[in-house]
This record gives sequence, C-alpha cells and structure tokens, in this order.
Amino acid sequence: MRLLALLDGEDLAGLRVLDVGTGRGRLALALAPRCGRVVGIDVDPHAIEQARRNARGAHNVEFVVADGEATEYAVFDPDAVVAHLCMSDAIVERAGRALARGRVFAFAALHADQWRETGRRSRFAYDEAQTRRALQRAGFAVEHLSVERTVREFASVEEGLAAAVGLEEKWKADGRWFHYIKFLEQGGRTLTRSHLHVRARRR
Repeated sequence: MRLLALLDGEDLAGLRVLDVGTGRGRLALALAPRCGRVVGIDVDPHAIEQARRNARGAHNVEFVVADGEATEYAVFDPDAVVAHLCMSDAIVERAGRALARGRVFAFAALHADQWRETGRRSRFAYDEAQTRRALQRAGFAVEHLSVERTVREFASVEEGLAAAVGLEEKWKADGRWFHYIKFLEQGGRTLTRSHLHVRARRR
C-alpha cells in the first residue's frame, strides 16, 4: 500500500508500466486500472503462471518470464518502472537506461536493518546513502525516500523463536539461524522488519 501511495500523484493513464520481480502479479494487477498497459516480469515461471491465472479478465496486463537483472527493460518500452521487494544495482541501472527524462521509478526494497538480529545483511538490502548513490549513478533524482521499520519485542527466548518459525528453514540454509539463536541466548529480545520506499525521476 505504501508503494502504491507513492504513485498516487502520478498520471499513469495510457502509460506502459513495467513491474520488475512481479511474482504472482499483485502489484501489476493493482496498477492495471490506472495504466494503459502493465507488463510484469519474473524469473520464476511458476510465479508467472500463477500471475497469469490471477489476471484472467484483465485486458491490459501481460506477464513474461524474464530475469530482471539481465533483461534490458527497453524491449518493453516502459513509461514507468516499479518493483516490490526486488532490488539490485542491476535493476536500477536497467531502469535508468529504459526510462525517458521525467519518467518515474518507484520501488520498495529491503532496508539494511531487515532481520539485523541474524547478523547477516541480505545482498538485496540497501541503506539510505547506498540507495541515493545507486539512483544518482543511473541518472535519477530522488523525490521520496523513507524507511518503514517495525521492531517486535519478546519477553522470552521461546517468544523469539515462535516469531521466526516461518523463517527457520531459510535461515538454517544460509547460516542466519545460528546467529539468531545466539542473539536470543545472549539476551536479545527483538526482531526487526525494515523496508525502504522510494520514488525517483529520470533526469
């Protein structure tokens, strides 16, 4: 909802919007009534198939299997680019090459504080200064940059474990679970969720 709110003042009527890392198409479908056409791309063919099923009846939405970090967005001829929790320097660079002057790039991304209790920062996470540098290099002027941060607090180790139960398998695979357990055992009683919300315009 916060990402959509960043576009509330943007006149997208008749424009072509590219949704990078569309997943099951939630953002693309939310934008479709406001745009001329929306194309959602994702590297996961199963997610794209689900997005296509979700889009039945929507006449101006298309979903394509494509790698957002390798595909040149110019092939989709976008007037705007959006992305929700799918961000990298490669995505910023491709948006900069594809968009004309004055066109908007809006996204939500993991912030550097996301899951900081695990002792490991996601390779997809950005802090404020890093975000500004990446956008400036790609030819964008930042119009809005904010951080949405929620810190859950727990009374016990058991509460902390319960809060992360859905993340256990993933964190065990990448080594973060051990650090989170250690954090709890040493008296830590928080779990941080933190996202960046950004609107930038091509200079």
